[in-house]
Amino acid sequence: MPRDPRKPRRLTAGGRTYLWTLRHSHSVVDGGRTCRETLTLHPQPAGERGPLRIVFTEGPARYVPGGAPLGSGDVGYVRGASLNLHEPGAVRALLDTALARGWQPEEPGAREIDGWSLLEAAAAVRAAAAGPAGPKE
Repeated sequence: MPRDPRKPRRLTAGGRTYLWTLRHSHSVVDGGRTCRETLTLHPQPAGERGPLRIVFTEGPARYVPGGAPLGSGDVGYVRGASLNLHEPGAVRALLDTALARGWQPEEPGAREIDGWSLLEAAAAVRAAAAGPAGPKE
């Protein structure tokens, strides 16, 4: 039985547990449809801590899934770094990059970060973890 994509997944990093979800949405910009992927991480226990939303909006030389030929969860630069946001290792690399750049899970209220500002660093972390044998989940 396939996993329900709306059900939050669990990720443990640095002694803290997070629940994460991935959502695809559309908006109309300048008369055209624009795709957007939003990765949301909820530090646990939830309490007063706010979630982190990492947002990837398609644009020039950037892609997010909007149907064939792209796979669900794929984001990246047309000629460069990419990640699959369904992979826990990719989510962990984005989380680690956000933490290294100052996001604190204890912050109250939601915080939104442009995913493109994290992508290249997170993809480099992911590639280093992969080594010659491929990704380590």
